[in-house]
Amino acid sequence: MYTVMILVWMTSFANTAYSQNKKDSSMSKEIPVSKLPAVADTLDSKKADSVINKHSPHTAAVRSAILPGLGQIYNKKYWKLPLVYGGLGISGYVFFDNIKTYKDLRFAYKVIYNINHKHDSTGYDMINPLYTRLSESSLRSSRDEFRRNVDYSVLVFVILWSLNIVDASVDANLKAFDVSPDLGLHLKAGYSEMANTNGVSLILTFK
Repeated sequence: MYTVMILVWMTSFANTAYSQNKKDSSMSKEIPVSKLPAVADTLDSKKADSVINKHSPHTAAVRSAILPGLGQIYNKKYWKLPLVYGGLGISGYVFFDNIKTYKDLRFAYKVIYNINHKHDSTGYDMINPLYTRLSESSLRSSRDEFRRNVDYSVLVFVILWSLNIVDASVDANLKAFDVSPDLGLHLKAGYSEMANTNGVSLILTFK
């Protein structure tokens, strides 16, 4: 009788242990729900890193520094090329026009000065006819003005070249900017916990 009871007890214990092990095994195979967002975040992060590596801001900036517009081509912003070349082309034309006028005025002033003070008319026939009617002081003033214009045109050209570099770098940075529906921006009226007062709040939501 005792032997039968012991066998029944051992059989019951074995079944309980088997059921518990089976339950534990099935639970270990389940993927916790809390891990899913982490996996998704990891995939999104890898995707963003891939975009950043593909469109390097450094590469875009270097290319635009070497040749204006090359960074925009690298970023596939072809519509910006007319703006880049138009701005640099106009500023370059203004520079060469200013420097030509400056040289003509400088030469005319030098010749007129020699005529007035040294009575030497050498080079008078080479003066631009537009400047032969100007007085010595007018020529000097115009010469100085166009000398400043040359400096300004160089400054504008350098600024436009720099903006071309900055634009290419910023565009490359924005390639990885998230514009998905998970971003939200809306107004909310009522109590604000952050400001600890009532009013209208501008809320930027990240999901």
